[in-house]
Amino acid sequence: MAAVEVEGRGCVGGLLVTNHNGRPLEFQCTTPVKPDRTQEILYGRLLRPWLLGELIGKTLLDRVSIKPQLIVTSDPDLLELRNHTQTPVACTVEKSSIVDPTRHAAGETAELGGRHLQFHNSHLNDSRFVKSQLHLIPGQADLEEPLERVHEALNETIKTVLTR
Repeated sequence: MAAVEVEGRGCVGGLLVTNHNGRPLEFQCTTPVKPDRTQEILYGRLLRPWLLGELIGKTLLDRVSIKPQLIVTSDPDLLELRNHTQTPVACTVEKSSIVDPTRHAAGETAELGGRHLQFHNSHLNDSRFVKSQLHLIPGQADLEEPLERVHEALNETIKTVLTR
């Protein structure tokens, strides 16, 4: 799952459901979502996690017909989605840049495909679940590559939106 800022128009989100080898099974994306000034004031520093996790992320997850067993993102603000789904949500991070839990809702980590996955600090069983499922995912799995595809697809969507 990924989100891209659209200058002056808000954020677009995308969710690519793949099989364990990274083959695409389903893709959904949103139109640009822009918070109004009142939301900016009321949500403050929690605005982006609310926008990406609860508003965009939950919408995308509700839309897909093939429900993922794990949601992977590279944006720590999307960890907020975990509070609105039973599906574990993980953020890819370099070991040297484990997300600061005081700034984000980040907790335990697991290693997969040479990457560290960081999980929401209120859902500690998520890392245990993923560790128990590691045998299903190739050890050399590139977790960033599908996210790059989502970003590219979102950029194409943005081009279409901007030309309308």
